Amino acid sequence: MPTGSFEKTSFGWQLSQLQQRVGEWWELQTSRFAPNLPDVSVPSWLDSPLMWTIAKAAFWVILALLLSWAALQIMRLLSPYFYTLTNQLSQPADRVTKTSDSELSVAKWLQRSQKFQQQGNYREACLCLYMAMLQRLNDTGLVPHQSSRTDGEYLQLIQQLPKPTPYQTLLVTHQELCFSNTEASRSVFDQCQEAYREIDAP
Repeated sequence: MPTGSFEKTSFGWQLSQLQQRVGEWWELQTSRFAPNLPDVSVPSWLDSPLMWTIAKAAFWVILALLLSWAALQIMRLLSPYFYTLTNQLSQPADRVTKTSDSELSVAKWLQRSQKFQQQGNYREACLCLYMAMLQRLNDTGLVPHQSSRTDGEYLQLIQQLPKPTPYQTLLVTHQELCFSNTEASRSVFDQCQEAYREIDAP
């Protein structure tokens, strides 16, 4: 391909042509609506190659910032859907655990929780309290076990109970421990233990 035709199809050449056309259009408009204004020439330093380079660099920087901002907004809007998808993909393994351990009694889950708490394993201690809560819901007939039931479905079902808040505490803690980077600490375990005491209170 000849050099001249390559230059005429390049982005820089097209941009300069656009600039020239905009300049001609502006000159036509100003001469039409303000014919008596003195002819003001553009300072030579504005037409220098250095200014042209700075203008192009500023354009690309602004474009990159706008695209980054748009990408962040899209990610923020879509993050709940990604969380739900991750939750659903991770749920089968969790369901296997629930199913295989479903024969344990509430008392056994509470014993396990205390054992893990004494070992300093607050994550497992909290998860055992969560399982004790599910077993208690099943035993009392309030929310019978279903292997396909998710935490989100439990959260909806417990809204009908007289005191849903302690159940919410254990369910939300379970979600945070299993599906986010939340670290289990003594204070988190204490919150879960207090929530279970409220559930178990007559």
